[in-house]
Amino acid sequence: MGSCLGYALLDGCDAAFSIDASSVTFGRGALSEIGEHARALGARRVALFTDRTLAALPPVDTARRALLAAGLDVAVYDDVRVEPTDASFLDAAAFAREGGFDTYVSVGGGSVIDTCKAALLYATYPADLAAYVNRPLGEGRPVPGPLPPHLACPTTTGTGSECTGIAIFDFRAHHAKTGIASRALRPTLALVDPTAAASLPAGVVAASGFDVLSHALESFTARPFSARARPDSPRARPMSQGRNPWSDLGCREALRLTGRYLVRAARDAADTEARDAMAWAATLAGIAFGNAGVHLPHAMSYALSGLRHDFHMPGYPAPFVPHGVAVILGAPAAFRALAATDPARHLEAATLLGADPADLRASAADPRAIGDLLADHLARMMQDAGLPNGASAVGYGEPDLRDLAAGTLAQARLIDNAPRPIAEDELTALFRSALTCW
Repeated sequence: MGSCLGYALLDGCDAAFSIDASSVTFGRGALSEIGEHARALGARRVALFTDRTLAALPPVDTARRALLAAGLDVAVYDDVRVEPTDASFLDAAAFAREGGFDTYVSVGGGSVIDTCKAALLYATYPADLAAYVNRPLGEGRPVPGPLPPHLACPTTTGTGSECTGIAIFDFRAHHAKTGIASRALRPTLALVDPTAAASLPAGVVAASGFDVLSHALESFTARPFSARARPDSPRARPMSQGRNPWSDLGCREALRLTGRYLVRAARDAADTEARDAMAWAATLAGIAFGNAGVHLPHAMSYALSGLRHDFHMPGYPAPFVPHGVAVILGAPAAFRALAATDPARHLEAATLLGADPADLRASAADPRAIGDLLADHLARMMQDAGLPNGASAVGYGEPDLRDLAAGTLAQARLIDNAPRPIAEDELTALFRSALTCW
């Protein structure tokens, strides 16, 4: 038994971790530079992905004008669904396949960026939809080779999709959310311009901000990379490899920023300091969880957003459970249950988010008290930001608990990244606890 930068190394387990990241350009006005970046990557014919709402707003116009000014041929695809489905992924792939594009640009939130990832993958290496989808709902087939350049430009401060190789969608045939995960899907360039999110409604800022918080908190508390079995080859090391010294760096700062700025950003659209800080936190958390992976609250979220579609979050155009809302609804219950796996780390996370260790109801060495401290602080932040009070507020009740637990177990990649095994009966109990958060 040895150690690696504070991580214990066990016999037969992995002794190395990987660091992968998109190139990042961050700052106000950066979106206007996209034409030069695309041309430098050899672009000639560009597919510009967005949705119909964004297509009429300044960020898309800025990007399109910049691409045209660089002498590039641009075709706009604006049929992206706010919450992608298997059908919408296939429609986008058909557009990409027929267009003969050599470069892809996405301007939008996680749904737009994820749809662009899927479209360029299936256009480049055609296959049945399930071929590249995560197991057990799909085959989990590896991406066969290199993909065309993808320049991702987020217009929300949340998903971090511009920095990850993950594309999430609602697999309607299975009544569950799942995704495609591959390092090859990571965008070539993340172009993060905080002004692109300036007009977001408070509800969208709140929901996407809790996605940022969840990325950082789950990656920070995931199973350590050194607890995984040593892979047969370096290429077999999973993208969701577990927390590691690199991901810890981004998680700590993202937790500090969200604790300080998330509620402020949701409450006041004119607070540019808070909104810019959340854009940077989203980037940091995206890079971190792209190299560590998330776990139980995200696994729970895919069931929460996949089984009900009639909740209407203020600021969104249609009824559904936004991803960031679904993720945080189960988080207080999950972290109450998981704090005992590493009490010191969970206490550090709570403190970074702004919780006062003096509020501990018992000794700082008591895992239950630390779990309560973290869970109660998350619930207060949710309440302050105007989020619904638990799963019951988005339409779930006692009769749904078994289905929610089963839908969560289908997220094998995420469940496996949790700091300890989770059984179906415990999941049912966690969802019961998550029916209300305060």
